[in-house]
Amino acid sequence: MELEEYGRAIDEFREGKGVGRSYNNFPGEVINHLGLSRAFLKEKNQDSSLYYGYKALSGFEVIKDFNALNLNLGTAYENLFDIYHWLDQRDSAFKYLNLAKTTLDSLNREKIKNLADFQNLQLGEQSRIKDLERERVIIKSRIRSYGLLAVLAVALVISIIVYRNYRTKMKANLKLQKTLAELKSTQAQLIQSEKMASLGELTAGIAHEIQNPLNFVNNFSEVSAELVEEIEEERAKSQEARDETLVSEILRDVKENLEKITHHGKRADDIVKGMLQHSRSSSGEKEPTDINALADEYLRLSYHGLRARDKSFNADFKTDFDPNLPKVNVVPQDMGRVLLNLINNAFQACSTPQPPRNIGTGSEGGESHIPTVSVKTTATKSPSGDLGVKISVKDNGPGIPDAIKDKIFQPFFTTKPTGQGTGLGLSLSYDIVKAHGGELYLETKAEKGLPTGEAGSTFIINLPL
Repeated sequence: MELEEYGRAIDEFREGKGVGRSYNNFPGEVINHLGLSRAFLKEKNQDSSLYYGYKALSGFEVIKDFNALNLNLGTAYENLFDIYHWLDQRDSAFKYLNLAKTTLDSLNREKIKNLADFQNLQLGEQSRIKDLERERVIIKSRIRSYGLLAVLAVALVISIIVYRNYRTKMKANLKLQKTLAELKSTQAQLIQSEKMASLGELTAGIAHEIQNPLNFVNNFSEVSAELVEEIEEERAKSQEARDETLVSEILRDVKENLEKITHHGKRADDIVKGMLQHSRSSSGEKEPTDINALADEYLRLSYHGLRARDKSFNADFKTDFDPNLPKVNVVPQDMGRVLLNLINNAFQACSTPQPPRNIGTGSEGGESHIPTVSVKTTATKSPSGDLGVKISVKDNGPGIPDAIKDKIFQPFFTTKPTGQGTGLGLSLSYDIVKAHGGELYLETKAEKGLPTGEAGSTFIINLPL
């Protein structure tokens, strides 16, 4: 009998024991106890075999008055002999062997003639079981050897497949690395192109800005030269004809002109210094920055830059700056590039030629649409008490459709005509704001399906203090 068959036998004996108990069949329950003890002995389970052996013995002792069951009592003694013989406990083994012999001899003296015959019978059975167990171990060892060979063969095949896949992946990785290097090079060129485009827009705006103070300097210089000529003419007159009061007034005018020339000269100097500062590469170091001044500067530079590049450009701008706004630790050049990008996009969105429309409440009358960009700053406080600054760049253009709303911050995505945009402006702006620990997001209302005058887009920057 194989071990699996003993396991099934144990399950059947347990089931029989439960049935005997449920039907109050005590002899049947006792017989199943004996069966469980024998089965556990075959499985070499010492504790369970002894436990059920003694339960069977005690049960048969209760019902030993019946002749047929006395035979089972002898079998119970014989079972305990087998157990103790297997455990090599000779005293207990011979004790139960004698009890078994006495009980069985009273029923069938011809069955077991003497103690030696019965002992030899038991020892022979044990020897036969050991021989079967040795054969089972040998067969199991062979099966294990064959299984090991099969596993080694499968492992060899898998190793070959893995090696081939590794070689294939290595070749693919080399190609991917080469492609990635080319993409990085292309991206670096595009980023540099985007930076140069931003610098060009700054230069155009600065040139327009610097022209105003230069015009003032030139005009006041010319007026001052004329006034000096008037003084010389007056001094050429005789002492009696000379009007000293007029000379004093002219000198006062000349002094005022010189003060204005100095003022506008310093203004031009500040603009040039700002241009040099913006043209330098960012050091990456944050410094306390007046966001209101930064936003105002880049708003005007964007506006004048677009006007300098396109004479047909026509738009208005508004500001709503919080006067109590605290300074924020940012990299001014980087944050300025973000503001310039957002403001340029806002001007281009709202100044793109559109069908005539009103912004009044009715279909008739109302005020005609004027392209306008609004820049607003406010101090903020999160629910957890963290302070911050909010910058809003709003336009009254047609808005951004939902179909592309989720794509605008993706690299290389652009809605501009070919050659007019790299698609990196908003992506770089998003990365810069994230690097400052802030967030950049969009609120937009597309024109389709909305009352006139309610469409537009607002890019919002939240920066922590």
